[in-house]
Amino acid sequence: MIKVVFKKDLLVIHVSCRTMKVDDKMKRTPLYEFHVSHGARLIPFSGWEMPVQYTSILEEHRAVRETAGLFDVSHMGEINVNGKDAEAFLDYMMTNDISKLKEGRALYTIMCYPDGGCVDDLLVYRLKRDSFLLCVNASNIEKDFDWLGENKNNFECAVENVSESYGQLALQGPKSVEILSRLVEGVDEVKRFGFIKVNLLDKDVLISRTGYTGEDGFEIYCSAEDSPSIAEAIMAKGETFGLKLAGLGARDSLRLEAGYPLYGHEISKEISPLEAGLGFAVKLGKGCDFIGKIALQKQKEEGLSRTIVHFKLDSRRIARQEAKVFSGEACIGEVVSGTLSPVLNQPIGSALVKKGFEQLEADVRGDRIPLLIVKTPLI
Repeated sequence: MIKVVFKKDLLVIHVSCRTMKVDDKMKRTPLYEFHVSHGARLIPFSGWEMPVQYTSILEEHRAVRETAGLFDVSHMGEINVNGKDAEAFLDYMMTNDISKLKEGRALYTIMCYPDGGCVDDLLVYRLKRDSFLLCVNASNIEKDFDWLGENKNNFECAVENVSESYGQLALQGPKSVEILSRLVEGVDEVKRFGFIKVNLLDKDVLISRTGYTGEDGFEIYCSAEDSPSIAEAIMAKGETFGLKLAGLGARDSLRLEAGYPLYGHEISKEISPLEAGLGFAVKLGKGCDFIGKIALQKQKEEGLSRTIVHFKLDSRRIARQEAKVFSGEACIGEVVSGTLSPVLNQPIGSALVKKGFEQLEADVRGDRIPLLIVKTPLI
């Protein structure tokens, strides 16, 4: 587990000894040598050796909010779904309405178990009428691929895990359009959740206007072998704009400021998308059944007994994951994410709590600290 603490201009990173253990089974992205040459601090994450920071999490976070940051997200998984029944199959597997997805567009959705718990949250790209690309969380690649295969049944389509052939970069921040426009024409015309297939440095790439930071930006899918040269080219073009390399530490604080969920925290096998506040991605009225629909319909009709809330603290102490949440003497939930917001300069987080309670407090090492419930995004 990574714990990040800011003390004025001092950044302290706490990493458990168990997590820090690196063995021969740890995977490396195609950008491993790139990270080493740029002075990254590497740590284990979801089976991968990934950069947590290059300079400081605070500096990298602020760069994304003010100029731009470049992330290696090659650990994310890619799965192709192709064939005559590809659309029908994905509509059966996903909570969102895949039939409404047009070519050249991406869609955020959740894949559920029959009881309404989340298998994963992901992006679906419609490449052609019967051809889709799924981008899934790094920790769930094999699980997602197996779940899709187990439920393909009589659908006439092929499901292929192509994760190892891909590299992926995320260019995020208010200067991202200006930077990428120096390398590729037409990116400024791509709309939010749209994508284009273009040539970059004589390499075929897919560029989507998506991201996980709350800022404008792009995710760039390329071949694994091309990713280092593309990363270097983006850094060279972005130097005059204040572009900085950013690691997992900034990625987590950015997504929490924006109110975005992280699998295993705000959503999980035990937390449904409705409980997580992701009802916008659950289309109960779409023209087909999907896995988890009955359970989610029941949750909606009967009303939720618990929900994810986001909060700030008027304190310098951070309420970490698993900290208990109280209302009076009743324990009514626990924190699922917590860090310090570099923009707000105060602790923020999210918690899964029972509904109907007020004046919530988090137990932080024996002290009760009031939670100031806020709407997302927090910035």
